[in-house]
Order: sequence, then structure tokens, then C-alpha cells
Amino acid sequence: MVSPIKYSVGADVSKSDIYVAMLLQNNDLKTVVKGTRKFANTSDGFNQFEHWIHSHKKFDIPVHITMEATGNYHENLAFHFSSERFIVNVVLPNKAKKYLQSLGCKSKNDKIDARGLAQMGAEQPLMQWKPFSESIYSLRALTRYCEQLSAHRTTYKNQLEALSYGMYQVEDVKKQLLELINAVEKQISETKKKIETVVKQDKKIWDRMEKILPIRGVGIYSLATIVAETNGFEMFENERQLCSYAGYDIVENQSGKRSGKTRISKKGNSHIRRILHLPAFNVVRYGEKKFVQIYERIMSRHTKKMVAYVAIQRKLLALIYALWKKNEAYNKDYHWTFGNVESQVLFPVGSERAGQKSSPNNIEATQDERSYNVSSEVLFPVQQK
Repeated sequence: MVSPIKYSVGADVSKSDIYVAMLLQNNDLKTVVKGTRKFANTSDGFNQFEHWIHSHKKFDIPVHITMEATGNYHENLAFHFSSERFIVNVVLPNKAKKYLQSLGCKSKNDKIDARGLAQMGAEQPLMQWKPFSESIYSLRALTRYCEQLSAHRTTYKNQLEALSYGMYQVEDVKKQLLELINAVEKQISETKKKIETVVKQDKKIWDRMEKILPIRGVGIYSLATIVAETNGFEMFENERQLCSYAGYDIVENQSGKRSGKTRISKKGNSHIRRILHLPAFNVVRYGEKKFVQIYERIMSRHTKKMVAYVAIQRKLLALIYALWKKNEAYNKDYHWTFGNVESQVLFPVGSERAGQKSSPNNIEATQDERSYNVSSEVLFPVQQK
């Protein structure tokens, strides 16, 4: 007799409603639909949803609930079921979309999405969601608000500059734009002070951040953003998962003798990539030795500076992750290595030197001072877990 191994519930969450589908998976990996229904996205709706699950649950086996990260609309639902000891999985919308496409779904509606999420939860080894602490949640709200303020300031400054080149100078508009810029800058300053206050009030966060901040070029605001967007790195088991989540994983475009452009996917958390942009410049500018070595080594083979800076962003993120997880202080004289096959060339596919081999007369070294062959191995791992 085929025995059941788990229930999988898919929840398609919108602002007002939750469409759900429940599957029973057997150990032969076949699934049976147990029911579908719609609930209100309210606390009463959550209780009805939970009662509905128990009414369909005939076996004492785990229940996995899978949902998409839909802004803030999914958070209360995820927190409710996590606190009730259900196994909650929150997946990125683009990941769920690609999975549904792989199933051959041509149509799209809430019921189909809920059924697809349930199938995804049944078949895929998804990472269990963990709720944010109050401090982390506050940091995420504050850092994202500060990011929005910075974007508004840039918009106003661009408008002001454009006006200055106009045929006629409209002083009233200029005056109001300057007032807006000053007001936004004041809000940015106040928000960053609040971020620092929240960080220092949480002893666990501040103890770890104090050990990372000696990296010249990394400030409290940048580090707080990374910590907030990763839930204090609770979601990650290794560096590869983190880099994939941040969109630093590699997308290759190669077939036979044809070598297309190799690039980072950018399919991940854009807040992390955005906040690492300036720190990547700063660690080189302020002379952090290891990052300068990475920059110089990559620039010796590439003409585009941003290729080197993207590599530094990824390595800076990896360093912060390692120090945070190990709860160790940054030591600028420590001889780090960044993996084995990962610490090779950044984007060699399609470059002139791709395929050349090093020789005794032409030896180049990685960070760990070992010679290598210039090959199609890349700085970022192609396969992500």
C-alpha cells in the first residue's frame, strides 16, 4: 500500500483574499487533490483556513504551506501559520512563475496559481520561512524608506538641473524644488539616526555589527540594510544561496563554439545590490588590501571597471556573511581565500584571453597565491543550491 508522506497547501495571497489548494503527496511522489477554497485575508480568515486544513487532514504527517512573497500581503498569513507550527515556505514570484510554466500552464488565475504553489511545495525542497524579529522588521522598513527618499532626492535634483538649462529661468519652481530637496535630505538624516538607534538597542545585532564595521567603506546604514534584507542571514545555509538570493549568480549564454555574454542574473533582492554599490567603490578607494588585489587582478584582464566592482560587491557580501555567521571580528591582515573554483576569472566567456593557459613564464595567481589556467571557470559559481 502506498503511504502518504506530506500534505502540501498552496496559498495565492492578494490584498483581500486567499485562494488555497490542498494536495496529499504519497511516497511514490504522486499527488491527490484534497480540496480548494477561498478565504478572507484577515485574522478570522486565517482561523477558518486553519480549521479547513484540519478538517481535510486524515493522517498525522507534516503540512507544508507555500505562498509567494507578495509585498506585505503575505506576511500576516505566514506569521500566523509559522506560530502554529506549520511548515511555511515563501518563494519569490519569478521562481513560482517559472515553475508553473515548466508544468505547461498556459492560463493564469488565482485557482491555478494556488494549485501550482501546492504542487511546487509537494515536489520541491523549499527552504522553511522564519519570521523576522521586531528589530529586523523595523530595520527593513526604515532602510527601504531611506532608499525611497534617496530616489526622490535624485529625481528633484535632476529636475532642478534640467530647469537650469532651460530657455527661461522659472524661479518659483526652482525655489520649491530646493525646498523639497532640503526637506528630503533632512528626512534622510533623521531616518539614518533612527536606524542607528534601532541597531544599537538590539544587543545581538550590534555585537555582530561592531565586529564588521572596521571594514573601511562599510557603514552602519549599508550593513543594516544587508542584515534587514536577509533576516540576519537566518535564511541561508551557505554563501551560494546568499549570492543567488541577492542576484549575484551567473547566467551563461554558450552553445557549441558560440560564446555569448556571461553576466550576473540580477534575479534577486535588488536592495542588497543597490546598497553594496558604494561600499564596493569605497573599499578600493580606502585601500582595503584584499579588495584592491581583486580589483587590480580583474582590471588586468578586463577594460570595464564595473566588472571588477561587481566582483567586489559579491566578495564583500560573502565576507560580511562569514563574519556574521562565525561571530568573528574583521581582521584586515587575515589571509582569506574565497573558495576554490570560485576564485578564478570573473567573466572570461567570450573574452580574448579565455582559453589561454598559464605557463611557467606567465603565471598568475588567485587570492590564495596559487597559479591557475585561464578557463571557463568563473568567480561566481554557475550552479546554485
